[in-house]
Amino acid sequence: MFLAAALAVSACADVGKFVWVNDYPMPHASERGFVISPGDQLLVRVYNQDALTTKARVREDGRITLPLLNDVEAAGYNPTTLGQQLETRFKEFLKLPVVSVAVEEVQPLTVPVGGEVLKPGIVTIERGAGVLKALLAAGGVTEYAHRDRIFVLRRAAPIQRIRFTWDALTRGDEHATAFALQSGDSVVVE
Repeated sequence: MFLAAALAVSACADVGKFVWVNDYPMPHASERGFVISPGDQLLVRVYNQDALTTKARVREDGRITLPLLNDVEAAGYNPTTLGQQLETRFKEFLKLPVVSVAVEEVQPLTVPVGGEVLKPGIVTIERGAGVLKALLAAGGVTEYAHRDRIFVLRRAAPIQRIRFTWDALTRGDEHATAFALQSGDSVVVE
């Protein structure tokens, strides 16, 4: 009897703080647009100012370097918002600046996947891909994986642990499949 009780308690071992993906606040469809990330190649065009028009790759620190403005934060913004911010900054030097930002090359997303997967390591997937794509790129889960202990670790203040189940991912659960991985996320299968 004691052994059965001990096994039952250990089966319910504490997995730490987390939020289920169904309870995680998802962005509305209007907020899901393209977000500039490190590695992306941008064309910043300042109309009628050819000397200020620049191609720039977003560095790992999320910045690009532009004439007159020097280092400018680009990662985390969509191209339209970044263009508007640059117009405001260029007003110090130009009367009526008109700036457009185009993404010429998109850097794929690299995500560390660890724990009970067949090929732990860093996987490369397309931007906007979900947890299932990352797991499949890592060869899938092992026979020892807890199918209800799949976590995304999202760098935020503080770090967030978002929990998934294998069934929700493979059966097309709305929240689980709509969740898009971001730069800086990690996937861990316990």
